[in-house]
Amino acid sequence: MTVVLLKGQKLSLNKGNPDLKNISVTIEWKLGAEHNRNVLLDLDISAFMLTATGKVEGPKDFVFYGNLKHPSGAVILNNNVKRKGNYQSLTVKLNLSTIPKNVMRIAFTATIYEAKVRKQSFAEISEAAVKIHDDSKNQEIVRYSLSEKYNVEDAVVFGEIYRNNNEWKFNSIGSGFMGGLAALCGHYGVEVD
Repeated sequence: MTVVLLKGQKLSLNKGNPDLKNISVTIEWKLGAEHNRNVLLDLDISAFMLTATGKVEGPKDFVFYGNLKHPSGAVILNNNVKRKGNYQSLTVKLNLSTIPKNVMRIAFTATIYEAKVRKQSFAEISEAAVKIHDDSKNQEIVRYSLSEKYNVEDAVVFGEIYRNNNEWKFNSIGSGFMGGLAALCGHYGVEVD
């Protein structure tokens, strides 16, 4: 059964499933009527693997289109956009048992590629959600649909999983940023050129 969360709500991923190991985090979106169909809107998703400081330890802990796999193999981005009807999605696979011990949180974000050049923002996306899937049971366990209306934001933190004692939890965030991927990198401590 899927648990549907609202912004700011948290959920234990291990409750009722203490052996949860392999999950998929999928960000799904639908372009709205405001989107100019003659201009490609290219969404990228990223995973920031954060220490207790709220920052990455180094560039290896930033999984994105330029670094599809963490060295531990615990976080792998499938950068091939899936299309189903009017919806598109990208997925990150995680093995919770192999996430390095110094990683306390993993933030899942989406940015619009070349948003400034193409004059695009999340206002052009009518629906967006993050879904967590238990791969071993082949079932969705949590979903958070963003209800916010964004105007000028070109980057969004959808949510994060985090360690709490001996379990993993999910926090629905939905915070928008301006400045694209560079703004998120600055926020999470990734040095960019």
